[in-house]
Amino acid sequence: MATAEIAGIAQASSAQKRTLIAAAMGWGLDAFDVMLYSLVIAHVITAFHIDKPTAGWLGTFTLFASGIGGVLFGFIADRIGRTKALILSILTYSVCSLGSGLSTSIPMLAAFRFVLGLGMGGEWNTGATLVAETWPTNLRAKAIAIVQSSWAWGYAAAAVAAGFILNATQNWRYVFFVGILPALATLWIRTSVPESEMWQQHRLAAPEARAPFAELFSSAMRRNTICLFLLNFFGLFAWWGLFTWIPPYLVMSVEKGGRGFSMMQSTTLLVTLNLVGMFPGYLTFGWFAEKFGRKWSFIFFLLCAAILVPIYAAARSQWAIMVLGALVAFFGTGFFSGSGLIGSELFPTRVRARALGFTYNGARTLSSLAPYTIGKLAQAKDLSWAFSFCSVAFLLAMVMATLLPETKGKQLD
Repeated sequence: MATAEIAGIAQASSAQKRTLIAAAMGWGLDAFDVMLYSLVIAHVITAFHIDKPTAGWLGTFTLFASGIGGVLFGFIADRIGRTKALILSILTYSVCSLGSGLSTSIPMLAAFRFVLGLGMGGEWNTGATLVAETWPTNLRAKAIAIVQSSWAWGYAAAAVAAGFILNATQNWRYVFFVGILPALATLWIRTSVPESEMWQQHRLAAPEARAPFAELFSSAMRRNTICLFLLNFFGLFAWWGLFTWIPPYLVMSVEKGGRGFSMMQSTTLLVTLNLVGMFPGYLTFGWFAEKFGRKWSFIFFLLCAAILVPIYAAARSQWAIMVLGALVAFFGTGFFSGSGLIGSELFPTRVRARALGFTYNGARTLSSLAPYTIGKLAQAKDLSWAFSFCSVAFLLAMVMATLLPETKGKQLD
């Protein structure tokens, strides 16, 4: 970011900074809890004597629930407020992470992962909506990019925690137990983070103006709703198909289609992927979106991701996997900074939270088949070959981006 832009963020009001911290914290801790499963897939497969497609189904189940949760929490946030919905979502995924570690069967684990997914889906759109309605137009892209970038440090923290716990104890249950810690953040959010004034004004001035869900498909919104939904669907399919299976891909033996790295080597690669790839990718998209527009930033990032995935899948050395993995993460996750941004600018306040809930988390419901699909393809051949389907999905997401209008500089209403 430019010096002037950093100064602008630094000069934001105390309330704006607290909403930004709360949303970023919620999303980072969301990543921490959700990605713990990917980090212990290989151990769950061994403990419950299941195959890759079944392990993939558990990830699919969580993502399917996140779509439901996103739509559900969109209604909750529009009804009771952004901050309260944010707190509820964090409590949901934290408690269910603890429950995942206590599971004694696949159905029990699936049940906890399903409810965890509800909270996971609810956090994203409530946090993004809260920031979009609180921050000024000229800083909106950067603020939402900062929120989105917190996924990288949450994922990195999960990789470090899982790496050390598994290296010390080899007990995958302990990894899930640390997932209860994010619940502590709600104590601060409840007492220190203000509600969106824009939401309060709309609620008090015209409570009858809370539009029905069907308005998203009115003639004025239909095209934008469908195109953003499909962009998110293809992008999320590619991301979850790829990043659910990268952790086990790194540690599985070469004979089983992996790369055969040790747990600590895998941890190093994953931390690099997140902090050198994902984190700057999220932030850079925000700068690109302000400089070149939302639409062209989507096109550039998604095209680069589509090109890089097959090259990454063909890499063999640890050095090449580290460098190419960081590049794939940079472009293949950075574009998500634009989803909440352009979604907030496409839809009015009366339907914004549920619009973001549907176009992002509704899309995540459909993309929930990605972990199973990639696991099934990997079972038939190998993971590096299966990853090529993620490249195609990134390319289709790029096509959807070309159909969206440019919203740079738009004032929210």
